[in-house]
Amino acid sequence: MPLYHTLGKIPPKRHTQFRKPNGDLYYEQLFGTVGFDGMSTNSYHEQRPTQVKEIKKQYSVAPKIAKENNIQSYKLKGFQVSPEKDFLESRKIVLTNSDCHIVLSAPQNKTTEYFYKNTDSDEMIFIHKGSGKLRTIYGNIDFKYGDYLIIPRGIIYKMDFDTEDNRHFIVESRRPIYTPKRYRNWFGQLLEHSPFCERDIRRPYELETNNESGEFVIKVKKKDEIIEMVYASHPFDVVGYDGYNYPYAFSIHDFEPITGRIHQPPPVHQTFETDAFVICSFVPRLYDYHPDSIPAPYNHSNIDSDEVLYYVDGDFMSRNDVEPGNISLHPAGIPHGPHPGATERSIGKTETKELAVMVDTFKPLMVTEEAMKIADETYFQSWLDK
Repeated sequence: MPLYHTLGKIPPKRHTQFRKPNGDLYYEQLFGTVGFDGMSTNSYHEQRPTQVKEIKKQYSVAPKIAKENNIQSYKLKGFQVSPEKDFLESRKIVLTNSDCHIVLSAPQNKTTEYFYKNTDSDEMIFIHKGSGKLRTIYGNIDFKYGDYLIIPRGIIYKMDFDTEDNRHFIVESRRPIYTPKRYRNWFGQLLEHSPFCERDIRRPYELETNNESGEFVIKVKKKDEIIEMVYASHPFDVVGYDGYNYPYAFSIHDFEPITGRIHQPPPVHQTFETDAFVICSFVPRLYDYHPDSIPAPYNHSNIDSDEVLYYVDGDFMSRNDVEPGNISLHPAGIPHGPHPGATERSIGKTETKELAVMVDTFKPLMVTEEAMKIADETYFQSWLDK
């Protein structure tokens, strides 16, 4: 989300002397993307952000593939993913391709001793259960049920939780995650017909500035491996920054639905995009108001994309037997649509209370071994008349 943001103390001009009260220099760091051509942030540190003391163990977290060339529709029972104490160990990749990992997570520890940095991917963390604080090198953001947290690649962070009962739906994207281009004018401002605006974007509000020396473990993800690095200074030592590259939060409850006289296609629910997939928000809304409208979606084939739907809350009117935390996967090229009876049930209904997150990828998704542990393997037969 390209919005200028500044927090803390910064000098009047970048790349110039900025001194501490004792006369020493603060250390400037440019945090940029796409070489020097993308979004960037200039930050000022108490200590040099380059002091690596030790590189410790390195291990793979690459997903194990169960079905590489998948044509079968699946329902995954997401709440059957067992909680794990550790924040990173709780992440279970269930679907994957070369552009993204789709992950379920149920961390229990309220905090971690280490910090984390994903150099592979931007992260979208959807908060299904739990609340707490996202703590980052660029400030903190409170989060709760229904929040999307967008964390650009390379940002050092940790998450503190209020309870041990947490459930997350995560997309790790090897492409930058932006708001949809069609919602923005050529200055970057969100347009009047956008389903959300800049007021809905929650930027970091609280800057932690630590001037500590010692041993600080940062777990770095690179090429699907975790590398434990020990730094000589606390990573949260920024006194101020400005720019466009920082984490932010957006609540699904602030998404304003776009409706019409007849059934609207999924792109009207689009919330975020990359050049490899889109993320959509299905929220409570009024149904279509044509006198002969059919609120349930029509049968359709996603010839060029796999469709993933994560069910959050409410009664999803086009499906039978889905529960919160379920994921449906409908592969490209295979028709899908309302379950038997759903079309008829929808006629005459005036509204829906459903809440769901959809991810449509342009490359096929592979099904992992973690997914098969929670898979309903008969789901593809659920459209048969019984």
